[in-house]
Amino acid sequence: MSLSGRERRILGEIEQALELEDPDLARRVAAINKIETGSDAGFYRARMQSWATAHIWLIVLLGVVVVLLLLLAVITA
Repeated sequence: MSLSGRERRILGEIEQALELEDPDLARRVAAINKIETGSDAGFYRARMQSWATAHIWLIVLLGVVVVLLLLLAVITA
């Protein structure tokens, strides 16, 4: 459902007031909107993949520890 012209105008006024009152918050909201619309999704996906690649052993170790703890809980129950 799309917004009416009046609703878009009101939201525009709210956005302008927010930018004047708290520019840092307005930048953060704009960044979140940019990510959610997918315009920066490739950048964040590549960044997450590089982080995961750099920390793969830690991720695997944590997975093994979780499985072992679950097995221990089942055995002792």
